[in-house]
Amino acid sequence: MIAFTDGVVAILITILVLELRPPAGRHLADILDEKSRLLAYILSFVFVAIYWVNHHHLTQVVHRVDGRTLWANIHLLFWLSLTPIATAWLGETGVHPGPVAAYAIVLLGCALAYTFLTLALLAVHEPGSHLHRAVGNDRKGKISLVLYIVAFGFSFLMPWISVGLFVSVALIWFIPDRRVERVLFDKD
Repeated sequence: MIAFTDGVVAILITILVLELRPPAGRHLADILDEKSRLLAYILSFVFVAIYWVNHHHLTQVVHRVDGRTLWANIHLLFWLSLTPIATAWLGETGVHPGPVAAYAIVLLGCALAYTFLTLALLAVHEPGSHLHRAVGNDRKGKISLVLYIVAFGFSFLMPWISVGLFVSVALIWFIPDRRVERVLFDKD
């Protein structure tokens, strides 16, 4: 599961970067003509990286998987695979209701899929397991889901607020989740 996920994430990052185009001019300042695409790429790269890092953290405390877990992982990869198209649309058109709403849907889909993956893993591990202790009440996950829903709503009214909420979620998750390390390195 981990190797397959690593391969898909590597392909997604490659697709994301292939959507970037060099500036038309010969001056360094010409990069500003591509700032919308570049910023959308950076945001998406960070989100894909956050999912990859947290997937690896999560699987450090996993001792078994079942079919439900594998399908939940595929569900996560499905939503992550939509990131390049949402990024391309946002980068090409800029911060407008349609592309921002689509981006919010993709991010919400990723967050829900990650939640389902976590729940599927919890179902095959006993309550006192490292996994159960590491996941805890998952405040960051719940906050992220709420922020994505709010961002979707604002995408039609004030799309820049949605982008700010996307960045806020990325900042919340940028520092890897320490819950797994606390469980793994707990001396008790």
